[in-house]
Amino acid sequence: MNKKTLNKKIKIPDNRRNRLLLGWALIVGGLVGFLPVVGFWMLPLGIVVLSIDLPFARRLRRRAEVWWGRKKQKNGKQDD
Repeated sequence: MNKKTLNKKIKIPDNRRNRLLLGWALIVGGLVGFLPVVGFWMLPLGIVVLSIDLPFARRLRRRAEVWWGRKKQKNGKQDD
């Protein structure tokens, strides 16, 4: 296991409706990221929460994971 990995679990609502509300609230909060407290960090977190229930959010999250992995792999090869 990578030393940088955090082994903490974050609880999210068990109720589908509450998860959808939380996910959309995070995305809306992320859209006003220029304000204090809320920020652009809320957008990807909202997509992750929505990806539990919504296929389009799941595809977005998966594409981002693949893009990040390829970028990380490319950068790792240049360091060798």
